[in-house]
Amino acid sequence: MAASVRASGRGQPGVRGQEQGSAVVDFVLVGGLLTMFFLAILQLTLVLHVRNTLIDAAASGARYGTLADRGPADAEERTRGLIMTALNPSFAEEISTSEVTVQGLSTLEVTVRAPMPVVGLIGPRGMLEVTGHAAVQP
Repeated sequence: MAASVRASGRGQPGVRGQEQGSAVVDFVLVGGLLTMFFLAILQLTLVLHVRNTLIDAAASGARYGTLADRGPADAEERTRGLIMTALNPSFAEEISTSEVTVQGLSTLEVTVRAPMPVVGLIGPRGMLEVTGHAAVQP
């Protein structure tokens, strides 16, 4: 009987006092780490959302600009409108259009340079560059 009391630590004085409060410290350390992982995953999804939105707006603007009665200025304006509707207007500041040849076809290219969202939607300018192409109608 004395061996079982000693093995569980109940018979030794001071053992219980040394472990008191360690669960709180463990919870704070693990909780802080899990919170950081959660916020990092949330920020990554925001970056991917912004990137995909910009790609879609550039491609849609390029397709709009190649219609029979439209031009590169219309493509730029359409792209700007789509970005300003979906995101912050600061993402629609640097939009350019040009006619390029891709695999032998004359295409309209819409290029968007936007801030890379590092903390929320705030980040360094010009770090994220996406393009959209559409074949020019003869």
